[in-house]
Amino acid sequence: MTADEVQRWTAAIQAYLPEERPLTLLDLGSGTGRLTPGLAEEFGGPVYGVEPSDRMREIAEDAAAHPRVTYRPGSAEEIPLPDASVDGVLMFLSFHHFRDQLKALQEVRRVLKPEGAAFLRSQFADLMPDLFWYDYFPSAREVDAAMYRTLDECKALAEAAGLRPAEGPVWVSAEQPRTLREAHDRLELRALSTFEHLPEAEIEQGFARLAVDVEQEPDKVMPVHPAAILVLRRPS
Repeated sequence: MTADEVQRWTAAIQAYLPEERPLTLLDLGSGTGRLTPGLAEEFGGPVYGVEPSDRMREIAEDAAAHPRVTYRPGSAEEIPLPDASVDGVLMFLSFHHFRDQLKALQEVRRVLKPEGAAFLRSQFADLMPDLFWYDYFPSAREVDAAMYRTLDECKALAEAAGLRPAEGPVWVSAEQPRTLREAHDRLELRALSTFEHLPEAEIEQGFARLAVDVEQEPDKVMPVHPAAILVLRRPS
């Protein structure tokens, strides 16, 4: 993720957080720390990155170290932070990995200060973007839709956990446009969870077809789709 993209994400959530600085934030499911240092820069820290994968935390600590960022082992269902200790929680494309989503949201409520905000950046099954690469992998759209809950389902879970969801999502255009070659190279890493659920034959055929199109139009600029964030608050 580029520095400009990080700045756009942090700018998108700052309107829902208090103006005073510093703020304490939690990056829940922080992975390799793509956004965690940016949160510390924008909001003054401290920021806690909670991630169950030892390897991902090691990468984050080596590649994205920051004096106001602390990475901790832990899960969304058992967040290693005290009650009412953070002003905001970011769940950036991590919610669908949580084993028990209701318990995770209950934990988010527990660690949030009253009127604190949580940001659920996820795909929603009823708001799926029309991604260009779905044309190359016929099962991918259905696989992705099955991986995520609908917006109303997420809101119902949040309410059951004692959080107050916003009526609708916030739409953020944070990604920079990529050429077809850049998009191909990124997809080829198979970092998206989608590829874990596709038949290997379909993956190979899809990349073969995509490679042909890349050879013909490598610099074709691909469309950018806005991303959805559902804002959740802990009531006073």
